[in-house]
Amino acid sequence: MWLFSARSLTSFPRKRFCRHSRASGNPVTCAIKTLGSRFRGDDECALRSAVARLGVGLVLSGALVACGFHLRGEAHYTFDTLFLNSPAAQPLTTDLKRSLEGIGTAQLVPSPETAQVILDITSVENNKQILSLSGGGKVREFLLTKRVLFRVRDSAGNDWLPTSEVLVRRSYTYNDTEALAREAQEQRLWREMQDDAVAQIVRRLQQAKKPA
Repeated sequence: MWLFSARSLTSFPRKRFCRHSRASGNPVTCAIKTLGSRFRGDDECALRSAVARLGVGLVLSGALVACGFHLRGEAHYTFDTLFLNSPAAQPLTTDLKRSLEGIGTAQLVPSPETAQVILDITSVENNKQILSLSGGGKVREFLLTKRVLFRVRDSAGNDWLPTSEVLVRRSYTYNDTEALAREAQEQRLWREMQDDAVAQIVRRLQQAKKPA
């Protein structure tokens, strides 16, 4: 039989645990905290300052993205000034003007006389129709359609971009037991469809060219 004394047992090497790993259960966290704890004086201040600057930068970047900020000049046009000819009461007008001012290279002007080209929004149609029915004859799906017609011309009536169509569709399932939730879903889809239509118009304006 082998006999061991208490002293010989304590002579075996013991596994060393990081106090941070016991708290978090994550060895990576342990290593980072251990490394950070070795900084002293100016080194520790520099580390904290760098982390703080990084955090502020990430917060500001997230805020800009969340509010829909865009750098000007993402859409490059062959014209320098533009007049938007669209009814002021039309919701599309406000969104389109904001988008053109935000990402287009052309400057929006308040009158057609001072504009190199005129963007005519000739038609905006919203349509909702039944897409399918259930076996019991109840509505199961709806189809939403937004159709926008627009044209780019100069003050003399020459087409820089002939009448073009933007067509956006969305469908959603319907349940009359969830009428309020489905109505909110429909309003959200209309909002997304308008954003999509505006984005398409802004992109297509890049195809406008001065007539030969």
